[in-house]
Amino acid sequence: MNAIGDHVVLDNPGFIHETARLHGKVYVGPEVSVWTYAVTRSEQFEIRIGARSNIQDFVMIHEGVETGTRIGEDCSITHHVTLHGCEIGDGCLIGIHAVVMDGAKIGRGSIVAGQAIVRENAVFPENSVIAGVPAKLVATRDQYDANVANARYYQKLSSQYSKGLDRV
Repeated sequence: MNAIGDHVVLDNPGFIHETARLHGKVYVGPEVSVWTYAVTRSEQFEIRIGARSNIQDFVMIHEGVETGTRIGEDCSITHHVTLHGCEIGDGCLIGIHAVVMDGAKIGRGSIVAGQAIVRENAVFPENSVIAGVPAKLVATRDQYDANVANARYYQKLSSQYSKGLDRV
């Protein structure tokens, strides 16, 4: 089986690591980077990854029971995150080992802390800092610029990796 399935649309991504697996109806936007052992699967709906976002090592993105999964532009989906049938707004950072479940919506410029579990249908507004198990709003702070800066760093890394260089 190929690492990238027949229904995947690659819209000029920045870098896709050879170990990543993309299957089903998946859209990968411009300058997106998909890193080591990341997996997407979408058999019924669609996964959309917005421009300049990064999908880091060991991330699992799957559709939900009733919905696809949407990741906005300039997002960082960090190591070992699971996204399942949810919506992530532009300029968000989803922390290491976090889980965001079916129907959940994370507003623009938000952070989901590492190891947080966002339950089904939870909705958080723009500029939320979300943490805990189950995840709750713990602060309101505009992190959009800082989150975009993190995404830009991954763009720089992806540019290097696409040239065969694994150092900045």
